[in-house]
Amino acid sequence: LVSASQDGKLIIWNAYTTNKTSAIPLRSSWVMTCAFEQSKGNLIACGGLDNVCSIYNIQNQSANARATKELVAHDGYLSCCRFTDEGHIITSSGDSTCIYWDINSGEVLKTFSDHTGDVMSVAINPENSNVFVSGSVDKTAKIWDLRNGKCVQTHVGHENDINSVAYFPDGNAFGTGSDDSTCRLFDQRSYGEVNKFGNDKITSGITSVAFSRSGRLMFGGYDDFSTYVWDTLADSSQAAYALPSQHENRVSCLGVNAKGDALCTGSWDTNLKVWA
Repeated sequence: LVSASQDGKLIIWNAYTTNKTSAIPLRSSWVMTCAFEQSKGNLIACGGLDNVCSIYNIQNQSANARATKELVAHDGYLSCCRFTDEGHIITSSGDSTCIYWDINSGEVLKTFSDHTGDVMSVAINPENSNVFVSGSVDKTAKIWDLRNGKCVQTHVGHENDINSVAYFPDGNAFGTGSDDSTCRLFDQRSYGEVNKFGNDKITSGITSVAFSRSGRLMFGGYDDFSTYVWDTLADSSQAAYALPSQHENRVSCLGVNAKGDALCTGSWDTNLKVWA
């Protein structure tokens, strides 16, 4: 498990023992995102208000760990980064663009610039790493194809900023979380919204979304310190299940592990909680 905090550290945890396995001091403490490379598990990336995506190799860490690569091209803060494989990463930024990078050379391979507002989140299609989705302050989510460098679908419906996007496990649909207090499910095959999760009692924005391994459950992290769980097959009028013993400040991120048997939530209260 990797977490980044504005205490200026990137920490790798053993989630079973809750021990830190390593801590990397960051050059800029204003970090907004971090990611683990899943196929080999050697690389982690982070970035934030320094506009730079820093890549670290955790196999050859010394006490004064330097980034193995710094990817510089964005003109705005780095909001999200996700590895497509060990050699490539996609970043999104407050400059309204996403960039596809070659990590080894540090070169920009493609820039995606159809959004008209800050891009807040990206997610790679789990079945086809040539396809990714982005969510933006312009209230739209866009599907992109790395092979032609173009936006292939634009999904509308949210009434406020989209803060988070996550792919459905089968790669045919994706979920979004927005400042309009709703999570939504969009299907690429029908090119539209297929479900909407929210009710009158929930008035705070959503910072992050994730799916269970089967896709039956959609988790949302909220500004009101709660984490809600929605049934993706039910209609949106049903009550959400709230995780007990909520955080003491806004939930800033959440994620489900690859095996699907644990959920981790991170919060401004400086804690990470693992639910298994």
